[in-house]
Amino acid sequence: MIAFIEGEIMQKTAESVIIAAGGIGYEIQMPASDLQKLPGTGAQARIHTYLYIHEDVISLFGFLSRDELALFRQLITVSGIGPKIALGILAALSTDELRMAIVAEDARTIAKAPGIGTKTARKLILELKDKVGEQMAEAGDAPAAVSVQGSDAVSDAVQALVSLGYSQTEAARAVMKIEGAGDMDAETLLKLALRNISIL
Repeated sequence: MIAFIEGEIMQKTAESVIIAAGGIGYEIQMPASDLQKLPGTGAQARIHTYLYIHEDVISLFGFLSRDELALFRQLITVSGIGPKIALGILAALSTDELRMAIVAEDARTIAKAPGIGTKTARKLILELKDKVGEQMAEAGDAPAAVSVQGSDAVSDAVQALVSLGYSQTEAARAVMKIEGAGDMDAETLLKLALRNISIL
């Protein structure tokens, strides 16, 4: 309904920004990470928005990128995750980190976000994994764990990294960077993945 709002920043708080556009001041709730990136009062900004209507509540939620907005829309389809919790997740994790965590089934990383416990994180993964994995594959960004399904060596390398103290997401991302991962043995993958982690 309201794709974006562009105007002058009138005020910023810890949770929202007020933008003046067309003689109207719009209060837009945003992830803390996006609020920090906004310029100061008096500057111009464009914010991609989502109009949330629930019973007697009408709220505007905003993001600096369309990608964040798209992921926000997906998050609020998960039962138990409302817009405020979705904002908290997107403040704690970048869109790339969150997608990797979902596809790598890394509930521990997702559970670091405020308002998300391990149970809700697992539910989020269950409901969004296939959809997010397909989107990443279409964008040419599918992690090795997805693109070479059935590879025992890949799975072993990821688990070895996890046992070394890396998160499932970090491990999957490191293995994803390796070209031809499906044709390598676990030991070679582990060495290359450790090298990737040092430069990620």
